[in-house]
Amino acid sequence: MQRRTFLTLVAAAAASPLVTHAQQPTAGSRKVGVLMNLGERDPEGQIRLKTFLQELQKRGWTEGKKLHVDICWGEGNAERFRSCAADLVKLAPDVILAGSGSTMPALTEATRSIPIVFVQTVDPVGSGYVASLARPEGNATGFTQFEFSMGGKWLELLKQIEPRLARVAVLRYANLEGAAQFAAIQSDAPSFRVELTPISLRDPDEIERGVAAFAAKPDGGLIVTASAYTAVHRDQIISLVARHKLPAIYPFRYFVMSGGLISYGPDPIEPYRRAADYAHRILSGEKPGDLPVQAASKFELVINLKTAKALNLSIPPTVIARADEVIE
Repeated sequence: MQRRTFLTLVAAAAASPLVTHAQQPTAGSRKVGVLMNLGERDPEGQIRLKTFLQELQKRGWTEGKKLHVDICWGEGNAERFRSCAADLVKLAPDVILAGSGSTMPALTEATRSIPIVFVQTVDPVGSGYVASLARPEGNATGFTQFEFSMGGKWLELLKQIEPRLARVAVLRYANLEGAAQFAAIQSDAPSFRVELTPISLRDPDEIERGVAAFAAKPDGGLIVTASAYTAVHRDQIISLVARHKLPAIYPFRYFVMSGGLISYGPDPIEPYRRAADYAHRILSGEKPGDLPVQAASKFELVINLKTAKALNLSIPPTVIARADEVIE
């Protein structure tokens, strides 16, 4: 039996939102907490978690023997993140994996002493999670997912697949990471001669209204930025974009696998492998403040030709030739 605690939050108010479904930790085992940004039923979330745990096992940390793992699924909801973070901290793990930058505000609010390894974080220095990339100094370190040059890459790819593009809507969450991504896109917009329209991701109705209003005028395209909200609600966003016949670019491959047109961004699984190594080093006695924050090392371009056909778009051969994966 896997000795793992799954933490879920009940919908109704209760004394504790924590529900456990496993045996208690064995004597002498080390404890790892995991706060995932996605939902427990999301296949992408399961792949990420499985990768992290498998890599820990390769380093000698086997669940039920030397390791006990507590997991909470945040489902892209800020309130759930806070409840999950508080419950995980109460369990006093030796290290916590922050499953995305969206989970970091809740975790840093809950603890400044328990080591945290973050993945898929946009601007850890600007967000105050670390003092510097080379010397984090505090209780957190990890892996970034976003380079500011990506804003220009997204605009360039949209312009290449739709040369008439004159307007670009940017779906972004209203937090520091969303602001950083929008600023990167905004700095490159003049060179591509496009007008930007930010659309907030506070609730589904707001997205519906914002995209519908934007699509009412011609020559528009869409950039979907990286956030827990866009990841959790990707099916709704992809369906909405298809309904309004907008060419759109996404931050990760799994959006395109779900029917999106094109994606350019880091491999979302790779940082979980690398995070396992950092967790191992911390469990072995190293301090997170001494482990440098590392950037993404692998970026991938994925194109869905079936979606392109539905949008009456002809993807240039030069773009297809650069793709890491093409879905027919």
